[in-house]
Amino acid sequence: MKSSKKEFIAEAEELIEESQRLILEIQDTLPTGYNPDTINALFRSMHTLKGVSGLFGLQGITSLSHSLETLMDDVRLGKIEVDGRVVNFLFKNVDILKDIVDKLSQTDEEPDSSVFVRDIEVFRDSLKGGAVLPAGEAVIDEAIMKVLSEYEEHRLKANVKGGKGIYLAKAVFPLETFDTSLAELTGLIKAKGELISTLPTSANIPDGSIGFNLMFGSPGPLEDMKKGIPFEVETLVGPKGSTQLPPQSQPASDMQAQPETHLKSTTTTVRVDIEKLDRILNTIGELSLAKEAMRRIGTELSESYGHTSLVYDIHKITQTLERRLAELQDQVLEIRMVPIGQIFSRLAQVVRRYSREIGKQIDLVMYGEDTELDKYLAEEIIDPLMHLVRNSLDHGIELPEVRKMKGKKESGTVVLKAYQKGNHVVIELRDDGGGIDIEKVRKKAIEKGLVQEDAELSEAETIDFIFTPGFSTKDVVSEVSGRGVGMDVVKEKLAALGGYAEVETKRDVGTTFMLTLPITLAIIKALIVRVGEERFAVPLTSMSETLIVEHKDIQTIEWKEVYYLRGEMLPMVRVSKFFGLPNEETDRSFAVVVGFGERKVGLLVDELFGQHEIVIKSLSDYLKKLRGFAGAAEIGKHEVILVLDIESLIDESIIKQKGTAYV
Repeated sequence: MKSSKKEFIAEAEELIEESQRLILEIQDTLPTGYNPDTINALFRSMHTLKGVSGLFGLQGITSLSHSLETLMDDVRLGKIEVDGRVVNFLFKNVDILKDIVDKLSQTDEEPDSSVFVRDIEVFRDSLKGGAVLPAGEAVIDEAIMKVLSEYEEHRLKANVKGGKGIYLAKAVFPLETFDTSLAELTGLIKAKGELISTLPTSANIPDGSIGFNLMFGSPGPLEDMKKGIPFEVETLVGPKGSTQLPPQSQPASDMQAQPETHLKSTTTTVRVDIEKLDRILNTIGELSLAKEAMRRIGTELSESYGHTSLVYDIHKITQTLERRLAELQDQVLEIRMVPIGQIFSRLAQVVRRYSREIGKQIDLVMYGEDTELDKYLAEEIIDPLMHLVRNSLDHGIELPEVRKMKGKKESGTVVLKAYQKGNHVVIELRDDGGGIDIEKVRKKAIEKGLVQEDAELSEAETIDFIFTPGFSTKDVVSEVSGRGVGMDVVKEKLAALGGYAEVETKRDVGTTFMLTLPITLAIIKALIVRVGEERFAVPLTSMSETLIVEHKDIQTIEWKEVYYLRGEMLPMVRVSKFFGLPNEETDRSFAVVVGFGERKVGLLVDELFGQHEIVIKSLSDYLKKLRGFAGAAEIGKHEVILVLDIESLIDESIIKQKGTAYV
């Protein structure tokens, strides 16, 4: 993909995401009213998208965004009244825009949008003219009305019609600080009402200063306006029921003065393609291998020649290189980190939109939005999270009348929470719905032949069946949660990212999904272990401790090997048996404890070596289907070893039943 095309797609995706957020804000304020600033911001987003797509010669997107811009212009000018139909229509067409941009990222041919443009024109014509405000409701000096734009005039009439007072704040600022001072005054005014217009003026302004007349509407009296605004405030139109008269207005010639134009950008932000950062990290990974080689060479030289000055210099250079590489790695990873609130805001859109479609009232609560996660992981986890959110809305939260019968409040609650746990980020999705029917899941698993009818399964083992491809307990298919696909995607995607999911549920109380992910997939630390004659890497992010286990202390319960560890039974997995490797006949083995909570197992290995920093390389397509491997890494004298997939090993220990072989 060309770099220019990538830049456009990145810009377009940001504008579309911002547009979706703005439409949600409009939806949330209906039917009581809407914030005109939100309408204006949505209009500007469409206007910007039209301009950007025009620069790249994308006529279809330009025409579609122009039609939406025209529709929003009619809304902001009061020619079209905002209601549920308008909001749904905007959602539909912004989704169409997103789909066109997504297709454009996969092909060079732009999809045809003419049919969508015609739909917008028909919709716009059908509504136009239903919300024009009557003219002449406010007696305002003609000189002021002449310098107002059509939009500002509309907002002025809307404020007067709503019974608000129209005020004029006259401010004078030094040229050196007028930008920040004006922004501060604008904030004060917006806290009291709606800023209608900001008009520069040159009347009675001393040298070295600049003046502004800020027109705004507010329901409060003039005395309240003067209390919070440190400038002269005059009344143009008194609030409804007030007898205040407007003073003589400023001449139009003074109000038409233009502010000074600045070309310098006020932002220091640079948009960087994530692939460029990936390439930098790959280079750092190769340098890390070179650093380890230097360390090894230094050790071998000291063993052969003692601590000579040359060996000492190599040791110092190795330490310096190690520190600088660690700093560089941390800085690049910091650049890749994004707040998970970006993901939560997208999920909020899913909750609000689908809750209306299925007729359920949902209260969304979010915690830990500032928790940071690698950009790549954040983007990869959005689809699994969306599947879980949809399932909570469709399967979990009951209809209002059902909740009322159960003694619950009619509106359901969905909680999104994120927090850091060591080198991992945990994302929790909790609902207060009906919970998972354990018995129904068990019956469905038996019906599908996933388990024998007389099998004894724990609650956790039974719940794990919901992650089976095509598994669903829903009798009626809906467009929200899908057709039994999704939960298996969640598990597969998490496993590919080095994470895992845990589920807690209670009947008629609710369900909690806990997704645990590594903070980053870049350079990681791993423990090197030996099984037979083979060596493997175990990521330290998955480990909690190592043990020496006497074989005589390993017990067998329900055909599973377990070890009694501090009052709990720890399931054990013989790595040699899992991969079909020759087993050493010894009385004891080393155990590497991996996983968290109930998903914790001990991996039995023959020997432990030291820890290494490794860069995991993905396996080829031919080898990707091999169970138990997350990738490969290079250590030592260009030795390639396999990295264990901890999640698949844990799964094996949980689901293995009597008579089933590992391989």
